Amino acid sequence: MADKKLNLLTDFPPVSTEKWMEVITKDLKGADFNKRLVWKTNEGFDVKPFYRADDIEGLNTTNVKPGAFPYVRSTKANNEWLVRQNIDVKNAREANAKALDLLNKGVTSLGFKLSKADLNAEYIATLLKNIVPTAVELNFTICISKAAELLTILTDYFKANDYYTDPTKLLGSVNFDPINRMLLKGKNLTKEIIVEKAKATIAAGAGLPFYKVIGVNAVTLSNAGAYCAQELAYALAWGNEYLSDMIEAGVEPSIAAKKIKFNFGVGSNYFMEIAKFRAARLLWALIVNAYQPKCLREECDNNKPDGICRCAAKMRIHAETTEFNMTVFDANVNMLRTQTEAMSASIAGVDSLTVLPYDIAYKTPDDFSERIARNQQLLLKEESHFDKVTDPAAGSYYIENLTKEIAAQAWKLFLEVEDKGGFFEAVKSGAVQQTIKATAANRLKAVSSRREVLLGTNQFPNFTEKAAQKFEVEVGAKGSCGCAENGIETLPSVRGSQEFEDLRFATEHAAKTPKAFMLTIGSLAMRLARAQFSCNFFACAGYEVVDNLGFETVEEGVKAAMDAKADIVVLCSSDDEYTEYAPAAYQLLKDKAILVVAGAPAAMDDLKAQGIENFIHVKSNVLDTLKAFNVKLGIQ
Repeated sequence: MADKKLNLLTDFPPVSTEKWMEVITKDLKGADFNKRLVWKTNEGFDVKPFYRADDIEGLNTTNVKPGAFPYVRSTKANNEWLVRQNIDVKNAREANAKALDLLNKGVTSLGFKLSKADLNAEYIATLLKNIVPTAVELNFTICISKAAELLTILTDYFKANDYYTDPTKLLGSVNFDPINRMLLKGKNLTKEIIVEKAKATIAAGAGLPFYKVIGVNAVTLSNAGAYCAQELAYALAWGNEYLSDMIEAGVEPSIAAKKIKFNFGVGSNYFMEIAKFRAARLLWALIVNAYQPKCLREECDNNKPDGICRCAAKMRIHAETTEFNMTVFDANVNMLRTQTEAMSASIAGVDSLTVLPYDIAYKTPDDFSERIARNQQLLLKEESHFDKVTDPAAGSYYIENLTKEIAAQAWKLFLEVEDKGGFFEAVKSGAVQQTIKATAANRLKAVSSRREVLLGTNQFPNFTEKAAQKFEVEVGAKGSCGCAENGIETLPSVRGSQEFEDLRFATEHAAKTPKAFMLTIGSLAMRLARAQFSCNFFACAGYEVVDNLGFETVEEGVKAAMDAKADIVVLCSSDDEYTEYAPAAYQLLKDKAILVVAGAPAAMDDLKAQGIENFIHVKSNVLDTLKAFNVKLGIQ
């Protein structure tokens, strides 16, 4: 054992930012610091390679305690969140049996999706039989025309079954969100209809003070491909639309704010998502506070000294892992993605969380995949103790700065929406849909060129996997409540892997699986590196790839490729050696196979002049390149 204990303060004296920059500048050897090490987020702000205490000087939010206004750190003093699982109710008795089973397996929040045709008191009684509503959060999604009726039935049920002795112990929500209906189904609603139904829904839920009855389903934006700041900005404008409408309709501001629940998506950009939720609480608190809602409880400790209801400014957040990152190929990797997403949400202090099963992209989840999804959250609680520390990200120079920047970007977009008439008008005109679709197109382009990586899809695919048979009939079809739909541009869900999967499905259905042969020759280091790159490149389209240790001559390599009946021969060597090897291979192959050169050598133009057309390298658009090869090989 050491005789002397380590003293971090004396043995490691502080190093100034200037000293750090001196060392970094020296290591860059003349390269531009901003171009080499500073990266720009999709939201448009710069992220530095390191942050110091100087970077959070003057940030007032760093002095906020957990559970204190403006709630950037949390809306509660602990980090307990509810583990939620959703049930699509087709049969009330079967859904009830499943719900009871889930409660025994660690679920603390249930989500029921109901058909409006089934709604009646007996149906709800069957659905909730033996479920203690004071011990679990109950959430319901139903057609907007039936939300008020559902709340009346629930209130009567709780009263009839002696659960109403203390209504504040009844926690849950009814997801009344007509604007989301407009986005998903194109339903052409008027502001008057929305206000009328929303006011009726709030009135029907008056007997359930802790039930949130107005939903802001920003998860729709996340699933459609929105960036963090976009999702947040539109969610704020969405919530403010409902809040201002309710206040104008005569609902008390504090009550109106307390009835709104935000349902966010959570993506795989780990630190950005943590910052997004922190910024969301901060900005919503400022929005609600601007309405100066009066507290209706004189004894409340949170209304001092001005009588303003700061509890109304608490954002209730449910998070759901995004569908955008879900893949069909190498689907087990989805578990890694959703685990990262669950970690972001739980560290950021959401109130409840749904982890989507890893197989949801191609089939109805089974008991196994649902169990894995539940246990991903339970492991974070029981083994990693994420619920034991409130806002552990607080004080992190990096995350505090991300929170500030995301908040600034979201606020800017929020004000733009408000200046143009609010969120309802933006949806009505299609502006929101068009903006998110443009963002999704940019993200898909990034996926196609590997600037955004989906492991197992556009990078390091499973070479031999076949996945077309995984699909079940009509999986993922969005059910309708039966209301007429018309008039509004819709915002469909998007998966980043979809185009790559379509490419591989085409290969699977082809009469013959294309074969890509690695003609490795010359420089050992370069041929190995480029062969590995090329194997991964062509496997993204489901091609059979044949790697090799190396050939002594081009002639030997071409002969081996022809013996293997290769459709594509990939020349893997160094840039300098391509000037000799590439023309020789091209002459030998002629019309026998497609020659591809791995890399972007300086002599590329000279090689093209000799008829060599195909080059693959790190700047290639992988998807477009593979599509072009499919066309050449007659695969549609």
